[in-house]
Amino acid sequence: MLITNATLATLDNENRFLHDYAVYIEDGVIRAIGPTEVLIPHYRDTDRLDADGQIVMPGNICAHTHFYGAFARGMGIAGAPPQNFPQILEKLWWPLDKALDADSIRASALLFLLDAIKNGTTTLIDHHASPNHIDGSLDIIAREVEQAGLRAVLCYEVSDRDGQEKTQAGIAENVRFIQAYEQNARIKGTFGLHASMTLSDETLRACAKAIPTGEGFHIHVAEHEADEEDSLKRYGKRVIHRLRDHGILGDKTIVAHCVHIDGDELNTLFGTRTWITHQPRSNMNNAVGVLPHLAQMLKLEMRLCLGNDGFSGNLWEEWKAAYFLHKVASRNPQVAGGWDIIKIAVQNNAALVGRFFNGKRFGIISEGAQADLIFVDYRPFTPLNGENLPWHILFGFEPGMVTATIVDGKVLMRDKVLLTLDEDAILAEARAIAPQVWARYAKFAG
Repeated sequence: MLITNATLATLDNENRFLHDYAVYIEDGVIRAIGPTEVLIPHYRDTDRLDADGQIVMPGNICAHTHFYGAFARGMGIAGAPPQNFPQILEKLWWPLDKALDADSIRASALLFLLDAIKNGTTTLIDHHASPNHIDGSLDIIAREVEQAGLRAVLCYEVSDRDGQEKTQAGIAENVRFIQAYEQNARIKGTFGLHASMTLSDETLRACAKAIPTGEGFHIHVAEHEADEEDSLKRYGKRVIHRLRDHGILGDKTIVAHCVHIDGDELNTLFGTRTWITHQPRSNMNNAVGVLPHLAQMLKLEMRLCLGNDGFSGNLWEEWKAAYFLHKVASRNPQVAGGWDIIKIAVQNNAALVGRFFNGKRFGIISEGAQADLIFVDYRPFTPLNGENLPWHILFGFEPGMVTATIVDGKVLMRDKVLLTLDEDAILAEARAIAPQVWARYAKFAG
């Protein structure tokens, strides 16, 4: 395929902004870039996709999300409102997890995948939990990812909160899925863990023993003070140090949130080259606090990435949240600058995905990089170039501007028309299923 008449935002080291350019794609990889008039004669018999002057840029990547949270939208929690994050878990998320069956797992995945395509998010790293339907749950999600045409890394959330039988089932589901999808081009597995406060030493040892060689974990860390308090009380050490001692950290492990880690824990994460994901909208919504040490993490070039924790697939909204939140929290307008956000959300997210997909290159438009691209219909009234692109995204890009989404060289949406998913059918099925999910949720919530 040859994309023509594009305004390319390459987001590579040179961060070029190229007008009236073309991109030739073959076997899911960008093979050539050049002026439209130069490339067309070389690829006269190739299918063309006219960008009509729109911005063509790398697709967004979400480093931490939860597809299964789809049916929480609009849900009312019975009784008094939760007073803190542990109560949010107990009153909302854990009963909802239990309410999921095969149909609702599939429907919730489709809802998030649909949203991702429409908003230009091409890769998602998901963290799944369904304690009453564990075996094969990741296959249900993977089939819908295959159908949608997106790229994903999936795992099952191991926890002790539902008993040892389900703990063991969760371990087995992770191991089975990692091995089954090892050779898949667009879907990979990792090993999911809930959080230190719901994992005993025995379970952590079992997970460290079971994980296939060379793989890593995906775990929530210190999202609230309760996680650190539990670890100190029960084990005499802080969460990151406990996970280090069990061999959980490393250069393929993702630790989500890290809102309440201290300086020593930060140094441990740096030393182990562990990946950290930041979810500012979720942190604000749950009133858990603000990720500390952001400036230091950036200075040390730590592996800080950006996720959405189950919020909408419009990752630019997460960019904006991070940009504004850290300024108001620190009372310093220099914190979390535009290029800092690009470093976190584009470069680091792309590097993380590359760890799972055999070193392939993401997040840039360059020869040899993966053809995961989006078209953005943004027509600015002020100059736009490679130097000020971050601020145009932060202050100008809005939902609905994405008109095309391409993954692995396959067009998933063109002119805002979905080509791989039936939106009306997905929404109709979700509307039919939602009352049943909510009824089961109410039962488990007591």
